[in-house]
Order: sequence, then structure tokens, then C-alpha cells
Amino acid sequence: MADISPIDVQKALKGAEYPASGEDLVSLAKSNGADDSVVEKLRSSGSKRYDGPDDVQKTVFGGGGKS
Repeated sequence: MADISPIDVQKALKGAEYPASGEDLVSLAKSNGADDSVVEKLRSSGSKRYDGPDDVQKTVFGGGGKS
């Protein structure tokens, strides 16, 4: 699996409305034509709710999650 960048995630989530569930973001990424590796990273991030793009980036790239 190729490494993904924050820009890949931003492109995949173009048009997202927050707060959003992880399932909503996976669906949006698929409809935006995101690479399978980006979709899988979002699917496996484990967060049930995202408050905004920064929250997604922190969860996907390991900046810590909500306790």
C-alpha cells in the first residue's frame, strides 16, 4: 500500500460537512474517487465522529485522538 499524504485525504474529503461520522467520510471519499488506500485509512481510523478536517488529520496521521 502506498503512503498517503494529508493532501490526499483533503482531496478525498472535498465537500465534507462536519460534524461527520467515519462512515459518512468513507462514503464521501469513495464518491470523490479517492484511492483505495485513502478509503481504507479512513475506514480503519476508528473514530466514530469528526468535528472538522483537523480532527480527521489528527486521527488518520496519529496526532492523538479524543479521550
